[in-house]
Amino acid sequence: MINREFTKSIFSNEGFELTEKQLNDLDLYAERLVEWNEKVNLTAITEPNEIAVKHFLDSYLLLKCIEVKEGSSIIDVGTGAGFPSLPCKIIRNDLKLTLLDSLNKRINFLNELVGQIGVRADCVHGRAEEQGNQSKFRERYDIATARAVAHMRELSEYCLPFVKVGGYFIALKGYDIEEELEEAKPAIRLLGGEIQTVQKFILPDDSKRGIIIIKKISQTPTKFPRNQGKMKKQPIC
Repeated sequence: MINREFTKSIFSNEGFELTEKQLNDLDLYAERLVEWNEKVNLTAITEPNEIAVKHFLDSYLLLKCIEVKEGSSIIDVGTGAGFPSLPCKIIRNDLKLTLLDSLNKRINFLNELVGQIGVRADCVHGRAEEQGNQSKFRERYDIATARAVAHMRELSEYCLPFVKVGGYFIALKGYDIEEELEEAKPAIRLLGGEIQTVQKFILPDDSKRGIIIIKKISQTPTKFPRNQGKMKKQPIC
């Protein structure tokens, strides 16, 4: 499915040498992604080289932007087809991964995929604003991540409640993120976060990625996260 030499080279250019097993796992990932995409809307990207760049390499940037300690627990909020965290798990099998999505069909895909690849991950069907209020999930993770189109203000409310104090919320966003991030600063502070840095990357196909790293410095107030309706009607500003 994927062009192995191309995939190896783009990762090598970012300083990481894929093993044969990792290539095999990514190849199987791509095959199943395209196969399932015919019956479940998982991605608009189905060309092999685009999958390698825009899904696999783009996801790997999560591991480049911050030192992720061995055995770190990660929750991927609104994970969709498993990006960015599942490619990171293929590269770093020591990571403890939870994949959260509100669409059960996507969770079914992920359950089948992780079984076929042979990695361990908890695939959870649920909404972030509901799971983030449950003691099983709330402030249990070293890292929460999301590759999402939601505004950083709402995305922070979805994700920061999952993060332990001292952990990180890492958001994969667009390249020109400064205005949106400025608008989200009051929410990030209120929810217990502190902006650490914004890192920017240009991928081999010239597409661009901005990654926002937020450290959790205090507990999130218990009234957050709110339901989606309240977030829209009463944004934190």
